[in-house]
Amino acid sequence: QVQLVESGGGLVQAVGSLRLSCAASGIRFRFNIIGWFRQAPGKQRELVATVTSGGMTDYADSVKGRFTISRDNAKNTVYLQMNSLKPEDTAVYYCAANSIASPWYWGQGTQVTVSS
Repeated sequence: QVQLVESGGGLVQAVGSLRLSCAASGIRFRFNIIGWFRQAPGKQRELVATVTSGGMTDYADSVKGRFTISRDNAKNTVYLQMNSLKPEDTAVYYCAANSIASPWYWGQGTQVTVSS
């Protein structure tokens, strides 16, 4: 059974920092691309950052220079370090995993609220 469990969300003031974690089980983690997505109230889910099995990363323009995605294959865990947070970063953050010939698997999400 595939499980992705996010943690680390919470309430933080603007310009503060949070680190999200996503612990995976039931997949061949090292072969998966992992993504962090977010969905704000009334908005569509959007891609925030991805990290490939080889460690290549990509970011949405809105978070470049502020967020850093990383993975620890030994721990089957992906992290999202979020610095200089803004109120517009408020959303439910989801991690998702995908590999060739498998669907995207999703976590349950973790709420991030940034107060001004």
